[in-house]
Amino acid sequence: MTATTVEEFEAQRPSLMGLAYRMLGEVHEAEDAVQDAYLRWRTADRDRIEAPRAWLAKVVTNLCLNRLSSARARRETYPGPWLPEPVPTGARRSGAAGPAGAVASAGGVLTLGPLETVEQRDSISLALLTLMERLTPPERAVFVLREAFSHTHREIAEILGVTEAGSRRLHHRARQRLGEPRPRFETEPGQWQRLVERFLAAAADGDVAGLEAVLAADVTAWSDGGGRVSAARRPIIGRDRVARFILGLAAGQVAGDAAIEEVNCAPALIYRVEGVVVLVTAFEITDGRISALHMVLNPGKLAFAAEYLP
Repeated sequence: MTATTVEEFEAQRPSLMGLAYRMLGEVHEAEDAVQDAYLRWRTADRDRIEAPRAWLAKVVTNLCLNRLSSARARRETYPGPWLPEPVPTGARRSGAAGPAGAVASAGGVLTLGPLETVEQRDSISLALLTLMERLTPPERAVFVLREAFSHTHREIAEILGVTEAGSRRLHHRARQRLGEPRPRFETEPGQWQRLVERFLAAAADGDVAGLEAVLAADVTAWSDGGGRVSAARRPIIGRDRVARFILGLAAGQVAGDAAIEEVNCAPALIYRVEGVVVLVTAFEITDGRISALHMVLNPGKLAFAAEYLP
């Protein structure tokens, strides 16, 4: 294997990791899929690969489809709501400069690219990744390749081994299952930080009215404890019910420290007890109010975020 071969793969790694994470919603599973693709790349006949980017996208997509089949079976018996694994996207560890969506990882820098457009950033939000659990594996693949990577239906057909018409049908069904697009998160950082600070202060003070003031009337809260820590087994809907759930959760937490960070390109509250991350709450903000909360408490899903948050 030549240095050029390695360099060609590494040039594609950020987009391959972004593809795998969007497909699977789990960092380590995504890293394993990309590593498996690398092993295939090492032994492939380079003379038969006309377009390395397309070849690698096809390999990673199909590796993820295989993993999704077993993942869906596991998630059907998951205790309570299943939420994706959160990933810090606001800054790299140690404050080093780097591209948006990049954090240091064991292999160097983990970049969940591309993240240039609002749609691409939205495609790694915990909200949309959670919604994508409604899709069949082929629908999810088409949706990710089309919406996040702007592949044509002709290219997608080649990657998945379907017809162009079949790719269009899968994309149409995926859009139908996901429902109407929600307002994109484009609130200025200062605005969402103030809103989350108000939420945090109200929760700390046991202030029901203060919490209700920052929550949308139809707010929904999902909490994922994975059966390992206490969490709601069903989504909680409505301003009053969510406010009381948050206060109950806050009252049950051991005293710790809270920080506001960006996770999956959205504002998030990070709660640590004796330096250990025990809760990551990602917020959706619509019209100046919190419209959804995705609360990850499962310790197994917090390991990556805990290691690479600033």
